[in-house]
Amino acid sequence: MLDRLEQQPADALLALIKLHDADPREDKIDLGVGVYRTATGGTPVFACIKAAEAKLVAEQDTKAYLGPEGDMGFVHALMPHIFGGSDPALGGRIDGMQTPGGTGAVRLAVAMARKAGVTRILMGTPSWPNHAQILADTGVEMVGFNHAKADGTADMDALRDALRGAGSTDAVLLHGCCHNPTGVDYTNDQWDEIASLLAETGVLPIVDLAYQGLGDGMEEDAYGTRKVVAAVPEVLIAYSCDKNFGLYRDRVGAFYVLTANAEDTAKAMSNGYALARANWSMPPDHGASAVRLALTDPAMTKQWTDELDSMRARIRQVREKLAASSNAGAVNLAPLGTQQGMFAILPLSKEQILALREDHGVYMAGSGRINVAGLTMGNIDKFVSALAAVSG
Repeated sequence: MLDRLEQQPADALLALIKLHDADPREDKIDLGVGVYRTATGGTPVFACIKAAEAKLVAEQDTKAYLGPEGDMGFVHALMPHIFGGSDPALGGRIDGMQTPGGTGAVRLAVAMARKAGVTRILMGTPSWPNHAQILADTGVEMVGFNHAKADGTADMDALRDALRGAGSTDAVLLHGCCHNPTGVDYTNDQWDEIASLLAETGVLPIVDLAYQGLGDGMEEDAYGTRKVVAAVPEVLIAYSCDKNFGLYRDRVGAFYVLTANAEDTAKAMSNGYALARANWSMPPDHGASAVRLALTDPAMTKQWTDELDSMRARIRQVREKLAASSNAGAVNLAPLGTQQGMFAILPLSKEQILALREDHGVYMAGSGRINVAGLTMGNIDKFVSALAAVSG
């Protein structure tokens, strides 16, 4: 039977990584891989995570199963940072569980929405490519609307039209901050309007909060999520620690549910446990345990926020230098100065992207998405010159 399977295309990003690795040029630039990089090009383990892992080695006395909910100490330790306030659980209306990365959390959110009767999910495009793949694999129809305008700001008209034209079995997928791949976020005023529109239309919001802390700060980046949570009775939230704790390969995520009352939340979580059990049984423990320790030890927490501040400042520095560049040919880099997070999309053709790679050793996704953190103060000028060379 296996001979009936059709050959699937290779993952474009993985292929790009291999091409970059094989390039002998010492001044090559990797803007494709979506991980944070330091000014010297590394992706180090956070010092706070190293400290937490050392404590785990010394004190952890078992590797026994935890169950499909994972490390609930980790889940609860995150909640004040996500939801804020003196009662982040809102009297039992919010609960959560650990997932294998933010991807597992998105998958769980979509699966639960489908089980609850959602048939279509509205989604601004372009979006993270795996969003569409998850929707297709779970059998939920995707209805796209334009996310960003040509001037590098959010297309609120498209979102308004999508929400007001939605049906009773529709949900909407929103990026909480640091939009991947455009870097175009909603302003606080726009989040205020979005929350009101969600309350008015009854569309179920699914918030993917994958980069908290890498935009304006932990509190600032939670604004949209908190505004939505305060405005509507039901929300599904997918969270990732892969980026803001540097735990990419350890797959550390969490899934949260808000319902109208504690009883409905308990029922929703029972469905979450059942869905998780059928998918991955239970999530990996190590990374989540390290985050739990980091968030429950004041000294480690301070160390973590300091490291996150440094990352955010470096990304901002790169964006500001790019935005100030006036010699990038036909490519306008000015909008990158007001956008957020690690990613941006440049208006380049497939031919220009290929020329950047072959002639200048600049590697980026075929969509024009770049990882801003792949640039340094030492290679930005080369990158800008390469853009001018291919765009005229």
